[in-house]
Amino acid sequence: MDQVVRDGDSVLRKQAAKVDFPLSSEDQQVTKDMMEYLIISQDEKENEKYGLRPGVGLAAPQVGVSKQYASILIRNEDVDGHEDDEKTYFFKGTIYNPVITRQSVKQQALAGGEGCLSVDEDQAGFVERAYRITVKYQDEAGEQQEIKLQGYPADVFQHEIDHLHGTLYYDHINKSEPWLEHDGTRYI
Repeated sequence: MDQVVRDGDSVLRKQAAKVDFPLSSEDQQVTKDMMEYLIISQDEKENEKYGLRPGVGLAAPQVGVSKQYASILIRNEDVDGHEDDEKTYFFKGTIYNPVITRQSVKQQALAGGEGCLSVDEDQAGFVERAYRITVKYQDEAGEQQEIKLQGYPADVFQHEIDHLHGTLYYDHINKSEPWLEHDGTRYI
């Protein structure tokens, strides 16, 4: 947790630079460390041992690297409520140079609001985001990938991609009425 950059640091508000391939050894190490953090943070005993807050995503700017990549670790049980015996994770990997190429008009928001490993004092309120998105990104080998997401995974990807453009989740909260519900918005 001591290496996660906190709100107020200028790196969190910068437009991150595109990543070149092949990956540098530094970027490979940062990627490995970010995924290790997420894995440990989601293990109840381990995160308590190290004093970590659980996380499903960690963007490079959150560890002081102003480059366009984010590690994401979404468990199946977080998506559909139960764990699949064949596959523990809905998504486990790092996305490089991601771009949202399509998004639905339909909006969603997490019912309890969002949180962030870089924001120590949670900001209350709905963060409305697209319910469905299509993301194009490069994998560790630089190969182009595309993924279609909806619901919770779409929210996670949008949150992490925001970090790469200097946006924090609370920038989306209605300051005068943070819990204002909108017709047509799905609250998950």
